[in-house]
Amino acid sequence: MRAYGARLAAHLRAGDLIVLSGPLGAGKTTLVQGIAEGLKVRGPITSPTFVIARVHPSLRQGPPLVHVDAYRLGGDLEVDDLDLDASLEESVTVVEWGEGLVEGLADDRLELHIDREAGDEAGDEARVVTVRAVGPRWADTPVDRLEG
Repeated sequence: MRAYGARLAAHLRAGDLIVLSGPLGAGKTTLVQGIAEGLKVRGPITSPTFVIARVHPSLRQGPPLVHVDAYRLGGDLEVDDLDLDASLEESVTVVEWGEGLVEGLADDRLELHIDREAGDEAGDEARVVTVRAVGPRWADTPVDRLEG
């Protein structure tokens, strides 16, 4: 998931919204860690469950990463209280557990659903990432075909 996130970061720019969904332990935060590495932002990247949102400034003149965990949010009003739209245009915003809550923030967005598959003999579980690219921003970007 970390390597996939780093490859995905190469396609991201300020104003991008990524909405992550999947069960507990699927790899959402690990994916964000890879995105952060690819964007070269200040870390560490940890699950912001109790903080709700963290801003990670760029270390190389790129966009900051806004990492949000919407798991504990009760609805649209609490999302509005975060004022994510104020920084959306100049940041890459990644929202874990954002499905059904943050899609209205941007007409263009990536929706990624992560699932775990049964493990191999070594006990390693594979991940399956389903990508839904919404809006013209993603029309010519092959984010659903990143190898690895």
